[in-house]
Amino acid sequence: MGVLADAWTWLATGSNWSGESGAWHRLGEHVYVSGTALLIACAIALPLALWLGHIGRGGALAVSISNAGRAVPVFAVLALFMLTPLRSAGYAPTIIALVLFAVPPLLTNAHVGMREVDRSVVEAARGMGMSGRQVFLRVELPLAYPLLMTGLRSAAVQVVATATIASLVGQGGLGRIITAGFNTLDTAQVVAGALLAALLALVVEGVLVLVDRLVDPLRKAVSPGPARVSA
Repeated sequence: MGVLADAWTWLATGSNWSGESGAWHRLGEHVYVSGTALLIACAIALPLALWLGHIGRGGALAVSISNAGRAVPVFAVLALFMLTPLRSAGYAPTIIALVLFAVPPLLTNAHVGMREVDRSVVEAARGMGMSGRQVFLRVELPLAYPLLMTGLRSAAVQVVATATIASLVGQGGLGRIITAGFNTLDTAQVVAGALLAALLALVVEGVLVLVDRLVDPLRKAVSPGPARVSA
């Protein structure tokens, strides 16, 4: 409990939150890097996975290629980028490395969700005269949504947790608090930085769970309407 108490004392000290090396600034850097990487990964993976799942072609190959990328350590990719001209491009190396890390769960879950949609339901929708676009928007996408959202939550939490490695190549984020603690042998600061990173990941997970409950098309479809009082 002594280390946790010291970490709490570090977190409760106002001077540790101010300035360019303070926790607020590092938190902002972490959110910026993680959010940018996740948005780019979504823009790449989700349209591709949904389209391939809709047409039923090429998805297995795309998923296999993306999953192969999981075998490459993110830090190794980041270290390689730091040996290229990208090292002077700000957060670009970290963002690209995190994008490569986030694409596999997004692509895999979205594609599997689309392919697991009951084909009889799809054929019935087409038999009712729905166009391909209507089948995608009204049938396939709502039924694939749970797995798609699971992939998004998994990718988001992984990206937030992994973004701490940016500090190992001298870039910002909450990892800088941890590495600074190691450099000064300040265990309380190391634990405080780790707690902040873990708390941010939990907050992101909680926000996405709330968003899931608010926008889930299947939940909306089965939710009861307002009660009517008969005269």
